[in-house]
Amino acid sequence: MGTLYLVRHGQASFGAEDYDQLSERGRHQSELLGRYWAARGVAFDAVITGTLKRHEQTWAGIAEGAGFTHTPLPWPGLNEYDSEAVIRAIHPHELAKPQSAVEAPEVFRHHFRLLRDGLAQWMAGTVSPVGMPSYNAFVQGVTSALDHVRTHHLGGKVLIVSSGGPIATAVGHVLGLSPERTIDLNMRIRNSAVTEFQFSPKRHTLLTYNTLPHLDGQDHADWVTYT
Repeated sequence: MGTLYLVRHGQASFGAEDYDQLSERGRHQSELLGRYWAARGVAFDAVITGTLKRHEQTWAGIAEGAGFTHTPLPWPGLNEYDSEAVIRAIHPHELAKPQSAVEAPEVFRHHFRLLRDGLAQWMAGTVSPVGMPSYNAFVQGVTSALDHVRTHHLGGKVLIVSSGGPIATAVGHVLGLSPERTIDLNMRIRNSAVTEFQFSPKRHTLLTYNTLPHLDGQDHADWVTYT
């Protein structure tokens, strides 16, 4: 048996011109996870990451916190879907931006309602977001990474750094969940959260999902983020 750890990137820059950058909080979340693992003697035989900047920056923070020196294997199939393209596929008009702190919660809720609807239609094959693969091809990109881990690292410990969509897809695939339940998982994954699988030559088995052991304490109660 081996153990596969899947980590969602730290807090990115939601609402900024370039979302694909960790915020200062996201960098600290990543470093804390690395320190947590180092304090417990957790080490990895291999590291695999998506190729987005927030994946690379999250790995850099983990490595800095833990003192890891691995050269990660880049895996484009672990990249996130384009949420803006998903929303445009069902709502071609520009989304309103919050004009005040009071308006922000409802604007964000509207954004995620549209995203959930767009994801459901993409998964069903009723829309094809511009610049994105089909849902089946997206799933194949994720499961190819799982297959690689089982084939090449049996008995080892492997770290994957990715995004909420691919991680939820991996869990949904392993558990045989419907697309709707996979969307539910996707919407609840927290920044820098850890999901664990055990794996054998034939299958992966879910051990834990969406845990934040490195933020477990009153000192970091307000460090739990979702975007």
